[in-house]
Amino acid sequence: MTRVAELIEQTLDDFAPGGILSCGRGFEFRAEQQELAAAVARALENERALLAEAGTGVGKSLAYLMPSIRFALTRGRKAIVSTHTINLQEQLFSKDIPTAAKALGLSFRTALLKGRSHYLCRTRLQRAIEQAKDLFNQEELRQLKVVREWAEDCGEGWLSSIPADLGVSEKVKAQVCSENYTCTLRNCGPTCPYQAARRQVEEADLVVLNHTLFFGLMSLAEEARNQAVETGEDEEEHRGFIFANDFVVLDEAHTIENVAAHQFGSVLPEAELRRDLWRLYNPRTRKGTLRHAATPRLLQLIEEAQMACDEFFERAALDARFCDDENRQEVRLRRPNWTEDVLTPALRELEGEVLAMSKEEENELTRAEFMDTAARLIAYRMAAEDVIALHNEGNAVYWAEKGGEKNEKRRFLTLRSALVNVAPVLREKLFESGRACICTSATLSAGDAGTAYFAGRVGAERADAIRIGSPFDFARQMRVTVARSMPLPNEEAYNEELPGRVLKALEETDGRAFVLFTSYRTLRFVAEKLRVACSDRGWPLFVQGDGISRSDMLDMFRKAKGSVLLGTDSFWMGVDVPGEALSHVIVTKLPFDSPGTPLVEARSEDIQARGGSPFMEYSMPEAILKFRQGVGRLIRSKTDSGAVTILDSRLCHKYYGKQFLRALPPGAPCVFE
Repeated sequence: MTRVAELIEQTLDDFAPGGILSCGRGFEFRAEQQELAAAVARALENERALLAEAGTGVGKSLAYLMPSIRFALTRGRKAIVSTHTINLQEQLFSKDIPTAAKALGLSFRTALLKGRSHYLCRTRLQRAIEQAKDLFNQEELRQLKVVREWAEDCGEGWLSSIPADLGVSEKVKAQVCSENYTCTLRNCGPTCPYQAARRQVEEADLVVLNHTLFFGLMSLAEEARNQAVETGEDEEEHRGFIFANDFVVLDEAHTIENVAAHQFGSVLPEAELRRDLWRLYNPRTRKGTLRHAATPRLLQLIEEAQMACDEFFERAALDARFCDDENRQEVRLRRPNWTEDVLTPALRELEGEVLAMSKEEENELTRAEFMDTAARLIAYRMAAEDVIALHNEGNAVYWAEKGGEKNEKRRFLTLRSALVNVAPVLREKLFESGRACICTSATLSAGDAGTAYFAGRVGAERADAIRIGSPFDFARQMRVTVARSMPLPNEEAYNEELPGRVLKALEETDGRAFVLFTSYRTLRFVAEKLRVACSDRGWPLFVQGDGISRSDMLDMFRKAKGSVLLGTDSFWMGVDVPGEALSHVIVTKLPFDSPGTPLVEARSEDIQARGGSPFMEYSMPEAILKFRQGVGRLIRSKTDSGAVTILDSRLCHKYYGKQFLRALPPGAPCVFE
């Protein structure tokens, strides 16, 4: 038997009715899961790219974990599993990886990696304590004490695990998080959380991370390979996506186009730049990280950079023409040097002074702190140069966006760029790299195009593809109602009728529903109309944007009987609420992206320039994928049942409605009212 056939046969046996998984508690043989696992094994052994769509309930995680772990251990490879959501990462670590380990009876090491800034650095914490009077006010000193007490037994050292009710601000967290030059093995030792995590990752057979970090590290790995070639090192020693001799499974792969597009672009956030500049030294409070090194020239350069920051973003908001329409959230930038660059000269002078001070500094830790400060300033300057000059205008789209609510006193600006077409980049670096790359999701197919649409968007045209249906009995578990008589969304009567239609649907299941929107404005409008009605009926109402985090909102939704949750984009996908708590999904509108959004607009122009139809080739397939994700929130197990209500009559009155109807789960009964 060949080596390829051996892994496939072994995988088929693992998932067979009498295989090693069958001894586990609650195991149920699923032919769909076995088929997916075998396809993964085949792709791994043949070093192929695989696009695997597998419906809800197939058990995707175990289907790729089992062959991946066997392959990693027997071939001396490192497995990377990348996900889009924290929920799936938690499921992998708390449930699926332990199940796989128990079934295999093999010893292997796993690690969860987050971005460096997510970890506490004990050296920086100690430095913050020593310099507390130069850094913090009284309230922040209290927060620093909280962090110090938490750090005594902080587990993995993730700053996000500090309880929210302790009130530790982002400013304090930024002062104690890991940074590149200060938080080193030499300075911190092996027990510092980031150094411990790094060691675990280096030793691990299986590493779990998120898509943003994956694409960021992939870029850094490419830079390291290029440097190795220039210095005459063996390129094979650096061969891998991130680590030497690795392979990757991208779960929730339907999100990778947008994640990669943004990750390979630039971002210049006003709020963060202001925070970092004032963190160096605040003239009003006379506190800051460089207070102890405060030469007159340094203080002058910091103040000049702060003034330049204020002036630059004030001008940028005017030059981007936000004043033409106060409701605009995003404005596309089309002209190189569209605003006067008063920022980068000030940043360049400041970074130069800090670098010069680092060369003269004898204390190793202080020198490292200077280097970290300079690195942040350089990153801001390079981003500013890019978004002002539009350096990559031929391949990227640039825009300015305002954050926060319109009625807030200060709405900070963020300048961004993103790749319009990631396919050429991902084709070369990911799908035709000669290394195994598995993409899986419940939704890789868009209408009649199947997986070919997704493949074309990400450059995976030559990848193997497989589509596996769900084992759920949708004919029994789900019923779909389409509001044929609802006014069209572009008609004024639509908004007038929407709150009443939502309330009527909610009454059918006594709450227990997600109501999915495509805009915050409509969400807020409906929320205000429903608050009294929900309160009268005893339905706890959770509204995205009311100041509750997404994870806390989901937790409260699961626990409170008869809950109603109103959500937009982030609740259409990656949310898992099995059981009676979620018995109804109400789709208020088909999830077409706004055509005026800069990235959508640029992608549409790209398609049109090639003689294609932006609506048919991009807008509609994307909406179908998101529609499938939203409807897919309802049935998460074989015992779930419930209703889907679609309050968009375009399914009945527009020529493309049939494509959305065909995208509904197979067999689900559909009625029109």
